[in-house]
Amino acid sequence: MTLPGSKSITNRALILAALADGPSTITGALRSRDADLMIAALRDLGIGVEEAGDATTLRITPGPLRGGEVDCGLAGTVMRFLPPLAAMADGIVHFDGDEQARTRPLGTILEALRGLGARIEGDALPFTVTGTGSLRGGTVTIDASGSSQFVSGLLLSAAAFEEGVTVHHDGKPVPSMPHIDMTVEMLREAGVSVTTPATGGDADTWRVAPGPVRAVDWAIEPDLSNATPFLAAAAVTGGTVSVPMWPSSTTQPGDAIRGILASMGADVTLADGVLTVRGPEKLRGIDIDLHDVGELTPTVAALAALAEGTSHLRGIAHLRGHETDRLTALADELNKLGGSVTETDDGLTIVPAELHGGQWLSYADHRMATAGAIIGLVVDGVDVDDVGTTAKTLPGFENMWIDMLESSPATPKASF
Repeated sequence: MTLPGSKSITNRALILAALADGPSTITGALRSRDADLMIAALRDLGIGVEEAGDATTLRITPGPLRGGEVDCGLAGTVMRFLPPLAAMADGIVHFDGDEQARTRPLGTILEALRGLGARIEGDALPFTVTGTGSLRGGTVTIDASGSSQFVSGLLLSAAAFEEGVTVHHDGKPVPSMPHIDMTVEMLREAGVSVTTPATGGDADTWRVAPGPVRAVDWAIEPDLSNATPFLAAAAVTGGTVSVPMWPSSTTQPGDAIRGILASMGADVTLADGVLTVRGPEKLRGIDIDLHDVGELTPTVAALAALAEGTSHLRGIAHLRGHETDRLTALADELNKLGGSVTETDDGLTIVPAELHGGQWLSYADHRMATAGAIIGLVVDGVDVDDVGTTAKTLPGFENMWIDMLESSPATPKASF
């Protein structure tokens, strides 16, 4: 399976390129709904974004930021990464998105920006940022236990703030820390000075110094989280799937799937940049804390529902604030098919059960749709509704899935 670029890296690269001291090129960019919403928003705010030869190669030319309209869709990266940029625009920027996006938590970052000098009306979508051409910046304390994107959103634009920014987290542990590591690594690659707890800074505190953002030619890694449904397909069917261009070192949370699948009994090898998964005769259940890699939960829940032995998925209470309440959605959909899934305060307990066919709702959530597709490989008669929602991060998922299965005609296939 050859996969498109990482959404998380693509949208971070777009923000940094918009603030850079010269034109940048992004190669291997993801072109999905989330990425295209980010591109459209940057263009509306005055940033030049042009295709250079093909759709996945982008040339970004910074320019004066102006007022405009931002459609966030359901993209957390758009609704949390762009408000700091908008606060430095010369004009009014209106933010809105899909109806479902209006329930996603945003108050943390919007209130933080107010504390840094921004003028913002509203605490959730729709909201309005009145830019004044610059932002003071400074020190702010937030509770980022709901999403690491609150920290990343503030850090990405902070070098352009007059005083930079110091972000201190006060609350339960921040989820998805690899995404903050990704943000810090990319900032440093762009020449920005960042101090973190791991580099001598205070605990739960990140400091970005003011200064130029260097123009960088970004090469985007494949999206490893989007690889997980395909690797899971091998694991649940006893088949084999290989993914080329797998990085030997990465900050992407999706890399954790290697250890997860191995713990559940699959044979996992990485050689010469190719990750290969061979499924076992029967998967084992797993007891795992997914706090740092919560986006893998739908894939792991599907694996656990098809495994032998009880599984405990922990540390993922923050998933209740994603595209949907993923914990309730996973429990409901698996139980509808005969599963035995119980919600806990911070996760799911999944007990093996005989599953049967039926409709699997996606809740306009791309990872819920792919979880249903995994179940449908083993259980006859699973009908996944609205599989098109996968275009949020992986356009063409349905065709890629069908192509993968063409060599295994006896394998049940969820209908879309």
